[in-house]
Amino acid sequence: MKSQQNTQTMKPATAAKKLGVYLPATPKEFQEGVVSRAELDELQANPPEWLRELRRTGPHPRPVIAAKLGVSNAGLLRAGITGALTTEEIEALRQEMPEWLVKERATQAEVRKEAARLKERDAERAQQAK
Repeated sequence: MKSQQNTQTMKPATAAKKLGVYLPATPKEFQEGVVSRAELDELQANPPEWLRELRRTGPHPRPVIAAKLGVSNAGLLRAGITGALTTEEIEALRQEMPEWLVKERATQAEVRKEAARLKERDAERAQQAK
């Protein structure tokens, strides 16, 4: 008996998230269709011009903005940034360094420091348990 392999597909929102782009800025045919795993792999391996341009200039989704600014998604929300920003707008914020950005970066640095401390502690405990 021969088994049939189903093609995995995903909604455009899921594909956009995996590609790191803002869905409303993608072409209509991308927004209205479904994306197969093979198509997603092809987009990642050989991005078309519209995808390269979106990644270069934006608008960018919140997770990308947060990463570019070195803050958390929650930090963006606390600062009142709820929508997409272009690369130019992100660079302007980095140049400006408003007070909220300085504070959120410091908070993010503390979170990373604490995570590293906990990871080290857990590694030591695991070593002692052997």
